[in-house]
Formats: sequence, C-alpha cells, structure tokens
Amino acid sequence: MNYIDGLVIAVPTANREAYKLYSENFAPIFKKFGALTVVDCWGSDVPPGKLTSFPLAVQCKEDETVVFSWISWPSKEVRDAAWEVMMSDPHFSQEVNPMPFDGKRMIFGGFEKLVEM
Repeated sequence: MNYIDGLVIAVPTANREAYKLYSENFAPIFKKFGALTVVDCWGSDVPPGKLTSFPLAVQCKEDETVVFSWISWPSKEVRDAAWEVMMSDPHFSQEVNPMPFDGKRMIFGGFEKLVEM
C-alpha cells in the first residue's frame, strides 16, 4: 500500500495565492522524485476547538487559514530515498524558495495506509 506524508500548517490568509504558487512549484519536484500525488487543501470549515483542533495544533492566528496537505508515495522506501535527495536540492533552501508561512508551527508525519476504499 502507498505511504502518505501529511501536514497541517497555518498560512496567512493574505498569502493564499503565494502559497498556491509555492505548492504548484514544488509538486513537480515531489513527483520527479517518485510522489504519486500532491494535495493541498485550503481550510473553509475548520472550527477552533477548546481542547484540540487543527487551529490549536498549529497556533493559527485570526489572520491565518489552516492548510491540510498530503503527498502519496508508492512506498515508505521511495519516500525516504526521495526526502534524502530532496533535502540537498537547492529548491528546498529557504534562501531560494522561502515558505509563505511559519514553518516552525507546521505539524507533519509519515503514515501507513490502513484502509482505502
């Protein structure tokens, strides 16, 4: 089964188009290194919680929107090899391509698919 990288970030709402462009520029690089799909979703119904929520998890501010994203890989092995190479790729440098969001508040992880229907 495929392997998934998932992440949640808070993006300044004013940076929606900049984030879209950022994502559109990086998706082909992920695919070049073996990703099957790259999906970025702009929050439209993401309620704040009292104990847990997406906004709380990324310390989302009033002028920010939660973004939920995932990258599907053929396997964990392909993903691990790709990340190792991509981390040395100059495209991933903050100097070359600065993130239009605060990367320190990003939450991310790798997941094995359990069910897909």
